[in-house]
Amino acid sequence: MLNAKTGMAYKSPLRKLARFFEQSRDQWKAKHHQLKAQIKYLKNRLRYLEKSQVDRQARVEDLETEVARLKAEAQGLREELEAVKQERPSAALQIAQGFEVRPYHHGYGVGQIVLFLSLVLSAATSLRGAARVIEVVSALFHLEIACPSWWTGRWWLLRVGYYKLTRPKEQAEDWVWIVDFTVQVGVVKCLVILGLRLCDLPPAGQCVTHELVEPLAVIPLEHSDGQVVYQHLTATRAQTGVPREIISDHGTDVKAGVEQFCAQNPHTSPVYDIKHKTAALLKHELEHDPAWLMFTQLASRAQGQVRQTDLAALAPPSQKTQARYMNVDSLVDWGQAILSYLDKPPDPSEPRFDPASVQQKLGWVTDFRDALTNWGDLFQVVTTAESWVRQNGLSPGASRKLKQHLRGLAHTDQTRRVQADLVAFVAQQESQAQPHERLLGSSEVIESVLGKMKRLERDQAKSGFTGLILSLGALVATTTQEVIQVALESVPTQKVLAWCQDVLGPSVQAKRRAALSPG
Repeated sequence: MLNAKTGMAYKSPLRKLARFFEQSRDQWKAKHHQLKAQIKYLKNRLRYLEKSQVDRQARVEDLETEVARLKAEAQGLREELEAVKQERPSAALQIAQGFEVRPYHHGYGVGQIVLFLSLVLSAATSLRGAARVIEVVSALFHLEIACPSWWTGRWWLLRVGYYKLTRPKEQAEDWVWIVDFTVQVGVVKCLVILGLRLCDLPPAGQCVTHELVEPLAVIPLEHSDGQVVYQHLTATRAQTGVPREIISDHGTDVKAGVEQFCAQNPHTSPVYDIKHKTAALLKHELEHDPAWLMFTQLASRAQGQVRQTDLAALAPPSQKTQARYMNVDSLVDWGQAILSYLDKPPDPSEPRFDPASVQQKLGWVTDFRDALTNWGDLFQVVTTAESWVRQNGLSPGASRKLKQHLRGLAHTDQTRRVQADLVAFVAQQESQAQPHERLLGSSEVIESVLGKMKRLERDQAKSGFTGLILSLGALVATTTQEVIQVALESVPTQKVLAWCQDVLGPSVQAKRRAALSPG
């Protein structure tokens, strides 16, 4: 058999040549199939890339169109901003103009009045302190502005408060009234009613702030009972219409008046403040607990023993004589902190306190180790429930969510019992809410406002209620430059003075001067 390429004969036997040629054929055949598959893959890849290129080109064209649109929009916004800048003066110019603009029949500019009231309302400055701050700043920066006296600023504050208190309120069916009494020296106590609308409640997870509530009534009373409270609630109805909710601390007079009002107005739901409810639960659990009574007694004694010693930094917190179960968690926190301190080995390199003195004065705390653990769990459940209701309010399903939120916090029978009572209380309260409605569950905002007012009054509170009670109106709702200007132009000083004389009458200090003055 001849070789086709060389023309020479093969020397191998035919049987071997047959196997060799067969294998060679199979190899070429396999290589052909492999190349054919590769060509097919490359053709498919080419078609995919060509299609992708077309898609990308279309996407690029769309993006270029979008970029051009955004550039045009940005240019329009820049032009609009420039136009606004040209139309409106700068912030510095606005401030300067504010000092030049004066309310009708006033000697001071609106800017000075806003500055004084901002120091008092927002910076927790006293009336005398605000006047002095303006003097210091004016002298330091060589500002040619008149500095008001604290007495002038006091009248500004009262006039703004009177304006907010008496200005017309919007009539609506979703008002919430927050009702409480505040007391000072003397027989007079003041009924305070603040209000906000349910539609103005902050989102779940946030608390009600002073700016969200409106002053509805500030009523000094020498005599108060449920009937008197009911009469004033009925009178307040003329301002807002029948409220959807009245929330209070369930004081005797307030509770009776609110129940009578709600009986006459079924649309209104009475709600018990969560903070006072938890205080009532704590009182029920602790007031007859021998360990708790002994612990508070020893803490009070220890405070007197260490107050004027080197251990003053370790003294327990003061205990309230009234509403003592409102903030008792601070006493338990102190006990747990003292336990941690006593459990630490003394550090010779840093002897802050004499170990023997600490053991002598405060070593008794170790006898309450187990009780403090139980009380800590109890207060954690209570404070967690308070915070949740304060931030989320009362709505259908609130008790179920609260129960889930408290899961894992109760470790004793007592704590589990209190937790169940809290969940049941929220379930009862939420039953008053309509579907998709969220009621206010805490009256903490009125407690905060009253506390801020007392801080502003300072020592004047020792003379009973004075005209500064009107400052309560200024402390709430939004206080803008426009509000201040309208208030000062529409409320003369004589109107405020007449209100003080008619509603308050002579103060305790005025009666004292009249009685004890010579002659």
